[in-house]
Amino acid sequence: MREFWFESGGTRLFAVEDGSGRVIVMLHGGMASHLASLPLVASLVPWYRVITPDLRGSGKSWSGTPLTFDRLADDVEALLDHVGAGRAVVGGVSGGSGVALRFALRRPGRTAGLLLIRPVYGGEARGYTHPQKETFARMDAVASRALDEGVQVLRPLYESLPPPIRERALAMLDTFDAASVVATSRFIASGAQPFATAADLRSLSVPTLLVRGEDPVHPAEISDLYARNIPNCTVAPASVTDVAAEIGAFCDPVVFGGETT
Repeated sequence: MREFWFESGGTRLFAVEDGSGRVIVMLHGGMASHLASLPLVASLVPWYRVITPDLRGSGKSWSGTPLTFDRLADDVEALLDHVGAGRAVVGGVSGGSGVALRFALRRPGRTAGLLLIRPVYGGEARGYTHPQKETFARMDAVASRALDEGVQVLRPLYESLPPPIRERALAMLDTFDAASVVATSRFIASGAQPFATAADLRSLSVPTLLVRGEDPVHPAEISDLYARNIPNCTVAPASVTDVAAEIGAFCDPVVFGGETT
């Protein structure tokens, strides 16, 4: 993997890439880094140029300033500018799906395809579900201590994860910055949404792959909302274990069919 830095809005942001050709950008979820999103797309490197950034306020992309979905979407555009990509397939897992969705709504001309992997956000009209509110409030209560106690305050949360995820999460922790952790956690707990109503979903004009969620943080009802309203939406079940294979089957031929590199 090739590491690189790029600038967006006066902040230095980090990303890794591999492969060549058409670009796929995959965004991680909240309180994570590119180490969480990379496994979802790494096997596509023989066919695509795969880029996994650390979102602003996460991983090595340190930023303690308040976050917004527009700011994060602007960072994705700055990334595409930096790598010289006019258009890309842009996707995200969990909270990262909200950034990808916001980018597609704001910059459809630069979005070749949209990947929504186990989405979190139901829109401003719905907001978070009660279990989501409780989960994110608990997380914020711990993360808010990072400025005084250091980022290792998150270690007990990450050590409770299932073994394969746990090791990646603990590896991420060493790259975190306390102010960034607080800014990201507050943003998640705030309930900010990447779209307003289902009408925004119906306005999407790009091919979309939805991998459903079915747990309290990624409720089935949110995936139902997306599947009902996004016009050109391919839906994969929550039971999918090889997300990269689903992405590959979607990108060729649904997104790139008939195109040449």
